[in-house]
Amino acid sequence: MMLHRRAMLAGSVAGAVAAGLFPGQLLADESGLIRRPIPSSGETVPAIGIGTSRRYDVAPESDAVAPLRETVAKFASLGGTVIDTAPDYGRAEEVLGRILKETGLREKVFLCSKVAARGREAGEAQIAQSFRRLGTDRIDLIAIHNLIDPQAQLPLLRELKDKKRIRYLGATTWAEGQYGDLEALMKAERLDVIQVNYAVDARKAAERILPLAKERGIAVMVNVPFGRERLFTLVRGRDLPPFAAEFDCKTWPQFFLKYVLSHEAVTCPVPGTAQVRYAEDNLGAARGRLPDAAQRRKMEEFIDGL
Repeated sequence: MMLHRRAMLAGSVAGAVAAGLFPGQLLADESGLIRRPIPSSGETVPAIGIGTSRRYDVAPESDAVAPLRETVAKFASLGGTVIDTAPDYGRAEEVLGRILKETGLREKVFLCSKVAARGREAGEAQIAQSFRRLGTDRIDLIAIHNLIDPQAQLPLLRELKDKKRIRYLGATTWAEGQYGDLEALMKAERLDVIQVNYAVDARKAAERILPLAKERGIAVMVNVPFGRERLFTLVRGRDLPPFAAEFDCKTWPQFFLKYVLSHEAVTCPVPGTAQVRYAEDNLGAARGRLPDAAQRRKMEEFIDGL
């Protein structure tokens, strides 16, 4: 994916600079980044985050940590705050905890992790491990990973929220086969946040999950907005379509992220980000105009036609 993305960045054409805000952006902060609200509290967060799956699974004492540290520092310096990790992302929690300690950025980061355990006792142990690995006594969001045992984990997360160890709770999936279970959980329980897969070529979440999130007042984080390598492979060697300039899109990654972000229910995509240049580029998707409904259809038709 890194090679594919490098080619996309090199081959993309520039778009126009924004002259105003598209209504779907809601508001922008002093850094120019679009911010979106978490409906359960009204708190707003910058609309692009960082995901740590795979890329942050490195030896914590190795040289591989340096570019990740630089990436997180640049992301924060540009106004980004949301960073998403999980206990089953290998050593990602430990690496991220080390980075936040070394950079002193913990208080500037909206820190998200997950619980992926069966049974309350296992959930308690895993969450305690996450606090240790991340080097913090407060995690902003803990979500039930891939809907594993919500009956045991939701009461535990509510207790942690009551004790102010966490600020928000939720549930995640990246598999369309779990949408029925996610929908049922969203209807039955009060969740602050869900995380779901959604991309310009993988739009099933927009049929029921995203409208339900809007209806229920649930924030939406989006995973794999690039379809992992799929979208970069699809557009390799191609220039952006001319209409991308209409919504201030300069690169293919911004094309994919602006599509996701232009859905009114989406709060924050969290693309995997392990290089400074990618952090800079991704955050560019949260600046300027976003595609309107007609432009979204053109984006879909363009990608579907490849």
